[in-house]
Amino acid sequence: MTAPASAPLTPYATLLGFTRYVDRTGPTKATFVGGLRKQRASRHGFNPHGQFVKALKADIAFHTGGTHLDQVVDLVKPRWRALYQALVPGATTWLHSLGEPASVDLAQTRDALAMLGDLPVKINPHFGLRHDDGRVEAVRLHFDEAPPSEETALATLHLMARHMDAVLPHAEPVLVDVRRGQAHRMPDGVKADQVERWLAGEAAAFRSLWTTAA
Repeated sequence: MTAPASAPLTPYATLLGFTRYVDRTGPTKATFVGGLRKQRASRHGFNPHGQFVKALKADIAFHTGGTHLDQVVDLVKPRWRALYQALVPGATTWLHSLGEPASVDLAQTRDALAMLGDLPVKINPHFGLRHDDGRVEAVRLHFDEAPPSEETALATLHLMARHMDAVLPHAEPVLVDVRRGQAHRMPDGVKADQVERWLAGEAAAFRSLWTTAA
């Protein structure tokens, strides 16, 4: 008796996966999408940055200016200690760039589902910020060793802005390069319709590669 065929995996991407995909060129795009599909099929995936994000959010929420970030390096499992040691200096620099700790509060963000043509993309900022001058920001963290490319930053910021009413109303999207402590915002003069057409084309190619990898 033959085993029943498993249901086909619907093409799907997280914001991280899709923005990493658009930064690739040539055959590496197909390899990358194939890897995402296998990971989805196996349902395996581990986020090594979870404790780091909690520590950063705690420093913002409790206005402690980096105390929790300093402590988390010693609390994390030894296998992740070198990673956290590489992340903390830049994150602390960015945290201090926000101004006095008491002038910034943590804000709750919500995930949203973007549709790029027929491709669902999960929009999931790490947290929001409320400044005492009235500004509100939705923050996505970039952990990679290499800084975010122009394409990665543009795709991330555009998709967050596109769904900001659901994510955190009236907020500005911000992509924080954690290792370098730098915040990236939407450049002036960007034409949203052009970005939308570019991302629609990337999404269509993503779907095609996903199906080919089956």
